[in-house]
Amino acid sequence: MQRLNLARQCRSLTRSTTTVADRPLSGIKVVDFTRVLAGPVTTMMLADLGADVIKVENPLSGDDTRSWLPPAAPLLDDAPRPDLPPESAYFLQANRNKRSLTLNVKHAEGRRIAHKLVKEADVFVENYVPGKLDSLGLGYGTLSGLNPKLIYCSITGYGSTGPYAQSPGYDVVIEAEAGLMHITGEQGGSPVKVGVAVTDLLTGHFAQSGILAALLRRARTGRGSLVECSLFESQIASLANIASNYLIDGREATRWGTSHPSIVPYQVFPTKDTYIMLAGGNDKQFSTLCAVLDRKIWVEDPMFKTNANRVKNRDDMVRLITDALSSKTTQEWCDDLTGKGIPFAPINNIAQTFAHPQAIARKIVEEINHPRAGPIKLCSAPTSFDGGKLEAYRPPPWLGQHTDDILGELGYSSSNITELRMEGVI
Repeated sequence: MQRLNLARQCRSLTRSTTTVADRPLSGIKVVDFTRVLAGPVTTMMLADLGADVIKVENPLSGDDTRSWLPPAAPLLDDAPRPDLPPESAYFLQANRNKRSLTLNVKHAEGRRIAHKLVKEADVFVENYVPGKLDSLGLGYGTLSGLNPKLIYCSITGYGSTGPYAQSPGYDVVIEAEAGLMHITGEQGGSPVKVGVAVTDLLTGHFAQSGILAALLRRARTGRGSLVECSLFESQIASLANIASNYLIDGREATRWGTSHPSIVPYQVFPTKDTYIMLAGGNDKQFSTLCAVLDRKIWVEDPMFKTNANRVKNRDDMVRLITDALSSKTTQEWCDDLTGKGIPFAPINNIAQTFAHPQAIARKIVEEINHPRAGPIKLCSAPTSFDGGKLEAYRPPPWLGQHTDDILGELGYSSSNITELRMEGVI
């Protein structure tokens, strides 16, 4: 049934009336020297907005995540480049709408090609350890000299200065080192990481916003910019009120599981069969919850009448609500709570998430034809313009798929390209 719902969802998609030429970044060229997640997410969002993103990859293996399989999309019997491994699910999720150029920048001719690309580009994005691209003639100083209007975005683990500048950035390490893991996990339990590489994703969003701001400034001033983002700084900035609590009041944070330190009830509770998330964010919502649970007596109990009292008597409150919820299944409670004005939700797995009626209504899954794997399903871009979804217009590329096309645009002939390939430049 879940597979059927997902298939119906994909079939129900209508093509957006917004063409690539209509998109906000149409005409912007991005040279993408990133790999894994933070950088590729940055450039994918720019590509969603209509930018021509040229993903430059190592000719031998490409982006590291191409080899992170299984899972992978099964290959067609007549797939091009059968010598390449299948398209990994990890790579596919962060590289839609891009073109792939293989280029050995350790080769002098490879660097010359990179310089030609940059001279025609608007944006250059990289996520190497500071200094690595400088040694290859691809640092900010060199490239901004070739193209003063270039917006150069550098994504690093810890920033370009300081004692940790040369340390590589790994999401899970930054989660531990920059406070997130300390506040994630059950109360009194061990620290745990978030279920996805959230620090990478946050950094990608910060980088994209910096690039967009630099493009706006360039439109006014005509000059390029150096934009820098690090996983470390992005994660600390995303501690939000937890950071502010410490900086303003010196209050150290701790793990609360799904609970809230200042609101009760506000957590996941077990039901007769699974779990449900309940949030009684104010006294009115709590009163409504008591009515649904057939426990109106709690509203007048001095221990629970106000949120402050409920926080003070948290353990008793949680125990009583848990006992009340044990009488019905999660679905039965969801039916009872619907329309009552109480924030609640079942704990959906991934299949249930994609089968969610709102996910189907908002068309969050789209199907696109991949030249090596055939039809593949991807999450759609979450941003809409003028009521239209920013649907994928190009599948994630196979390694080097657009090399000949891009070099042709730079003026290389077929014989030139053949020679470059024989020399290991591409």
